[in-house]
Amino acid sequence: MSVLDVKDAPSSRPPTYGGGTGLWATKSISALRAEAEATGERSLNRTLGAMNLTMLGIGAIIGAGIFVLTGLAAALHAGPAVPISFVFAAIACGLAGLCYAEMASAVPVAGSAYTYSYATMGEFIAWIIGWDLVLEYAMGAATVGVGWSGYFVSLLDYLGIHIPVALTSSPLIHCSAADVTKAVNFCTHAGWNTTGALFNLPAVAIVLIASAILVIGIEESAKVNNIIVILKIAVVLMFIAFGLGYINTANWHPFIPQNTGTFGQFGWSGVFRGAGLIFFAYIGFDAVSTAAQEAKNPQRDMPIGILGSLAICTVLYILVSMVLTGVIKYDQLNVAHPVAYAVENVAGLRWLTPFITIGAVLGLGSVVLVMLLGQSRVFYSMSRDGLMGPWAGKVHPKYRTPYLSTIYVGLIVAVITGTFPIQLLGELVNIGTLLAFVLVCAGVLILRRTRPDLERPFRTPLVPVVPILGILACFGLMATLPGDTWIRLFVWLLIGFVIYFSYGRKHSHLQQEIAAGGKPMG
Repeated sequence: MSVLDVKDAPSSRPPTYGGGTGLWATKSISALRAEAEATGERSLNRTLGAMNLTMLGIGAIIGAGIFVLTGLAAALHAGPAVPISFVFAAIACGLAGLCYAEMASAVPVAGSAYTYSYATMGEFIAWIIGWDLVLEYAMGAATVGVGWSGYFVSLLDYLGIHIPVALTSSPLIHCSAADVTKAVNFCTHAGWNTTGALFNLPAVAIVLIASAILVIGIEESAKVNNIIVILKIAVVLMFIAFGLGYINTANWHPFIPQNTGTFGQFGWSGVFRGAGLIFFAYIGFDAVSTAAQEAKNPQRDMPIGILGSLAICTVLYILVSMVLTGVIKYDQLNVAHPVAYAVENVAGLRWLTPFITIGAVLGLGSVVLVMLLGQSRVFYSMSRDGLMGPWAGKVHPKYRTPYLSTIYVGLIVAVITGTFPIQLLGELVNIGTLLAFVLVCAGVLILRRTRPDLERPFRTPLVPVVPILGILACFGLMATLPGDTWIRLFVWLLIGFVIYFSYGRKHSHLQQEIAAGGKPMG
């Protein structure tokens, strides 16, 4: 077989040129819709309904947010007011979610913000956001994989099974000068230090298992995810229901602590800082849109999946954070497993400990699954457009999944997950996601002006107010991120530019069509 299948050769493909020139050439919306409905060797199975998509969103969202970040945001920034931080973060995500819902219903194709950008802002912006999504999903899966490992090891310890530390920790740790001064473990000098560990075996295992499930099939993956989601929601509801009886309202005073000279930043600025930290908890609803090409009725079901999962998880986050800061003082929650820590330290709730740990293991595991799903679908979309190698678009003849991209991504993420510490992995996820949200909101504004006639089964309300507020809210959260995170983002994008101009632009199907004298379809 040649680099391009015969049916994918430029001369035999239907025209896709939508307008613009050079770097700003766009794909036709009608062509994108036609691609989504096409059948053949590179088509994906349409097996997901509204419930499956909502469950995918919940599976991606409920994980690190409830089981890790709630306690950290309360202890370091917001205190008992952490539910307000969740509300602020939810508002930013909700504004972006409304824009995602319109774009997903109007352009129901795999690829999420990458595809939307290609249809509205041109190929170069689409490449930037696609490369950005690679960073978000890969590092997101790796970050959660390391967190999963910690809870899994805790569960094994509870059962009396002990894995050597050398096989459950990162062999590398990155230390700042302050870490060296504080004599943090293994920090002998600023920069990279070794810990003596070999690799994080459980973290590698969960990534490989999730990748294998995704290769087998999207319907099977959705079924596994649905079961996990039901179980972890049950655990979360158990914590809320039984924890209500042990709330001590004195723990909620003062509701918004002020700076006291101790660690952390409090007051209203702390509440906003907490929102920036908690934002990671909401990453995942956008992964629903990457499965648009595998939805039975994407125009109807995608908005339900995106907005439904976001609404359900926001309610659960607020309730959990209220109970958590009610049963134990907020300044005790600066731990990696705050929910488990809380039930362990409240006599009447200790029996919940194994359930919480199991819920965290399941919850974080399903997040890894959905993050890897999103990653492989973005690669699939970029390969379909010629911007990535044909390997990324290969669909398994039996399972109808992009199996090569799933396998390769899984192997790379497994190595990263087993080697690097969670702090470094998590730094890049937020800024990449926020950039994607900004571009989707901008895409709604552009499409409303350039294609007012386009069929939109779901319409974002109050345009242009909602998209503009979404852009401002996401930029505001980006501004709270440290300078090092911005530098790493720019370095990652620079690598992407090299790949685009050395390979993607030369092999772009759209650029080949324009060079052959293609005319805009409109």
